[in-house]
Amino acid sequence: MVPGMGGAMDLATGARRVIVAMQHVANGVSKVVQTCDLPLTSNRPIDLLVTDLAVFEVARSRLILKEIAPGLTLEDLRTATDARFETTDDTVTMA
Repeated sequence: MVPGMGGAMDLATGARRVIVAMQHVANGVSKVVQTCDLPLTSNRPIDLLVTDLAVFEVARSRLILKEIAPGLTLEDLRTATDARFETTDDTVTMA
């Protein structure tokens, strides 16, 4: 059993908006990956990904950085993130 997996399938399938909250890195390895190797909870894409390091909006299968943790540089975040992501001028520091 993978921690965190459970009855989320029904919720993710019927929800208007899916927000995932998770750790960004576990055991020194990025959990924000380009391709998921675990069984999918739902076939639909998520709308927002919130981690302890950043907040990403998901649009057309692309991650767009919206918020970054205080004291973290963009270079630090890219190092901690396996998946590719885009930045915009309106990225803010997480409160």
